Amino acid sequence: MKLVSWNVNGIRACVNKGFYEFFQAIDADIFCIQETKMQPGQLELNTPGYHQFMNSADKKGYSGTLIFTKQEPLETVYGIGIDEHDHEGRVITCEFEKFFMVNVYTPNSKEALARLPYRMKWEDDFQAYLKKLEVRKPVIVCGDMNVAVEEIDIKNPKSNHNNPGFSDEERDKMRNLLHAGFVDSFRYLHPETIAYSWWSYRFKARDKNIGWRIDYFLTSQALKDQIRAASIHSDVLGSDHCPVSLEIDL
Repeated sequence: MKLVSWNVNGIRACVNKGFYEFFQAIDADIFCIQETKMQPGQLELNTPGYHQFMNSADKKGYSGTLIFTKQEPLETVYGIGIDEHDHEGRVITCEFEKFFMVNVYTPNSKEALARLPYRMKWEDDFQAYLKKLEVRKPVIVCGDMNVAVEEIDIKNPKSNHNNPGFSDEERDKMRNLLHAGFVDSFRYLHPETIAYSWWSYRFKARDKNIGWRIDYFLTSQALKDQIRAASIHSDVLGSDHCPVSLEIDL
């Protein structure tokens, strides 16, 4: 089974920058996107053979997630069941026979870590949500999780220390999630590989490969031995993020 995740930084813009070409070429079983920045009815996405599930933010032009899946889920849930968190369109969960697929766009802590207290609450509640699902069956979670965990995951760790996405608090929360029984599929297969999934639009960062690895596929420990490939498609343009993918036997 092939799974893909991509923060498209606005799907309406990305469809004019090669989205469909990559979507068709990769031929994923499940394709998750974040930061759709779209409300229902603003764009009809032509993806024959796929069911579509979209969770939009209350605020127009902001956040949002979307799942395309060839197989119809047993059930689809929007949000994590906590009102404080469920107005920004950040989570979609599709239940399948053997696993839960969770698509997430984690809140950014913002400049000067202005939203860090909220982010900490989100992290705890989201982990609790995943662990509750895991009681029933294994979980795969993907998306822009807005954190580079270790120094290998960011080009300039020293100058970015305690910037949003590389604060000690955010990194500790991600480590907590991994210690709670989730596997970072890319790092599991590529423990020493330097690869990034996001580059600032400023200072020609992508041309210079001054990037961050903040887009993930995590799996429950129970699925670890079924992971076959984990890739970062840094050659795919169309967003400030590139797609990431997971191939797994399910």
